[in-house]
Formats: sequence, C-alpha cells, structure tokens
Amino acid sequence: MEYDTPLFFHVMQYAAEADRDVIDLVSGGPDWAPPPALRDGLREYADADPDEFQYPPSDGLYALREEVAARRGVDVDRIIVTNGAGEANYLAMAGALDRDAGSEVLLTDPVYPYYPGKARMLGANVRLVPVADDGGLDLAAMREAAGPETAAILVNSPNNPTGAVYDEETMAAVADLAADNNAVMLSDEVYDHYDYSGHFASALSVTDDAVVTNSFSKSMAATGLRVGYGVFPPALAEAARTRHMLVNVAGARPSQAAVLRALRETGPEYYEASRDLLRDRIDAFTDALDAAGAEYIVPNGAFYVFARFDGFPGTLDNVERLVDEAGVACMPGDTFGTHDGWVRFALVTPRAEEAARRLADYDGL
Repeated sequence: MEYDTPLFFHVMQYAAEADRDVIDLVSGGPDWAPPPALRDGLREYADADPDEFQYPPSDGLYALREEVAARRGVDVDRIIVTNGAGEANYLAMAGALDRDAGSEVLLTDPVYPYYPGKARMLGANVRLVPVADDGGLDLAAMREAAGPETAAILVNSPNNPTGAVYDEETMAAVADLAADNNAVMLSDEVYDHYDYSGHFASALSVTDDAVVTNSFSKSMAATGLRVGYGVFPPALAEAARTRHMLVNVAGARPSQAAVLRALRETGPEYYEASRDLLRDRIDAFTDALDAAGAEYIVPNGAFYVFARFDGFPGTLDNVERLVDEAGVACMPGDTFGTHDGWVRFALVTPRAEEAARRLADYDGL
C-alpha cells in the first residue's frame, strides 16, 4: 500500500493513453448533473461585489456552517468547512493523534487508500482490521484489535469500496469501543445520500464525541468545488480550526456560496433521482458480473462494486491487461489493503452496463 503517486492517477493515465476505446470505472466522480441551484449560485456570484471575492472566514461562511449545523443537529461552533472531506479526515486524525493517547489508527480492510496514507503521513501506525464476508464491520475483530495504543477508529459508511452500510447498533458499538479505549471515533459519511438499504445511521445519532466528516462532492455531483466539512466535538474543534487555518488560510468563497444556495433550494427529488439511477446501474452491472462468473460483495450503499474473478488476481498488471484487452479500467484490489484478489469498479458512467458486458465477453477472465 506504499506508493509515491496514488494509483488512481496511474490507472486513469494508463487508460487515457491506451490505443483503444476504454470505459473508465476508476474514480468516484459522478457523471450526472449538479443541482440547478448550484449552477445558479455560481452564475450569481460572478456579479457579486468586489468584497465578496476576498477571504471568507477561515472556518467557512457562517451562513453555510449554520445551515449544516441545523441539518446535523449540532452547535455551529462544531462545524469547520474544509477542502473536501479529505481535509476533514486529515484534521480529525491529527487531532486524535495530538492527544498523546496512542499512536495507532484502526481501519477496516479493505480500506479507501487515502485513509492509511494520511495516517502514516501524520506518523501513526496503521492497523487494518478484516471486515465480515458480506463487507460489513466485524465488531469482534475490531474489539480484538483495539487497545491502549488506539488513538482513532475510522469507519466509512456507506463504504468505499465494499458498499456496506452500518446501522445504528453497529455505530453505537464502535462509539462504545472508542470510549472504552480513550480513542476518537471518526465517521466518514460522504456517501450518506446513497443508502439503498434504509439502515444507514450517522455517528451523530449515537454519540457527541465522534468526529463526523462529509462533503458535497458526491451528493451534489460537484467534486471540483471542494467543499466538505467536519463536525468536531468541542474538545477537538479549536485545534482543528487552527490547523485548518495554518494549512489553507481559508476555503473558496464562491464554492461555499453556491453550495449554500443549493442546500436551501434543492429538494429531496434530486437525491432520489441519483439513487434511482445508481440502483439501476448496480443491478445491471452485477447481473453482467453473474454472467461472467464473478464473485462480488452486493453494495447496499455508495456506487462501487468490489469483485473478483477466479484465477485473475486484482494486481496492477492485470488491471492494465483489462484496459488493453477488454477496454475496461478499474482499480486493483491491493490498493485497498490486503485484497489483491479483488478489483473495484466505480459505476459513475452511463457506460457501466457496457463495461460489464465487455468483462463477460473477455476471454482472459
């Protein structure tokens, strides 16, 4: 899992340079349109007064923080607007490690690779805990792994790459485990709008001591605007705010203003349409994987499928073969921990079903 350049960019570049048509199922950038109010907010901002083009408050526009706080049921002082959920996760890990209450971060295996990358960058020891066969959290394994050196326990639901969704009982158990070990629970809920099971529960529903991170990159199909946030417990909020200021000074004011308008004006039908689209893609893609004889974890959330093909390990070499010989680009499983027999597909393209047919027809699998 140690690499200098993230493999996401390597695979995307390899696919872009291929001498054939390639369907990109590599990265999780939504292909559907953002809410109309988001576009309207950006257009409106172009005509704003000159002072609106200067630095916003470092921790985010107050009106946006207030809107998020009201929706999450927390005090506005707990909200820090960040450069995507990625920065919020970094701030949370840094805060957990700065307490001198351990140097280890517990992560699930498989795991989104930027989590261990950030933890190691902060000097932490990373401990990967295997998930259950269905991709769900293995609480017994997590309890066995936790101990005096555990500084943070990070969970991601709906999960990337497995699509697992953690219910309230599971989240409460993780919160209790963190409290028992003087660790910080970090809950990345960036895919919370993409729960197909109806069982998703935020960490905020079970504890006031967790850090909850999120962004509008996925929910509003606007990864390029880089507007995320963290909900920090009071004991960690001020240090996170200072670190954010020192690293970033502030986030982008136009992006925040557009997101605020979209939050206020976008109804539930926008998010339901995105879920319906993805449900159909997941069903069609997994049907084609069945035809190809693949094994996969049925995703209950997010928009990824984690799969494996008998006799075809999910190595970078084999992923490059799929690009060259099948015209399908995906991520190697060993990027996500110890699952080198698997590959991950991101279903954020209207050609996802075509990609599955290519896999089913490919003689190399």
